[in-house]
Amino acid sequence: MARTQCWSEVHRVLLTREQTLAYRLPATEGKKSDPRWLAFADRHGFDRQRPVQWEVEALEPDELRRLVMGAVRPYIDREALGEVLSDEHRQRRELTEFLRRW
Repeated sequence: MARTQCWSEVHRVLLTREQTLAYRLPATEGKKSDPRWLAFADRHGFDRQRPVQWEVEALEPDELRRLVMGAVRPYIDREALGEVLSDEHRQRRELTEFLRRW
């Protein structure tokens, strides 16, 4: 946030332990050097000596898209998005026409 100064707040989006079980995501060995591991392990009841992690990339792409869109949808300004998409569509038409005449 400080580096880019483009957001006023950040909301982390993550899978819950229940989701990792429901989706049967494979656990992989976590990074022992991660300074956040001990607090995470204590908070969620994991063995501090055996770091573990789950990768959201293991989800089916459609399900990952659904979860991400569900998390960000409340923050999307539909009117502004519509204007940007309309402008992009117009620009594509203009470029296509330009290339056709080239």
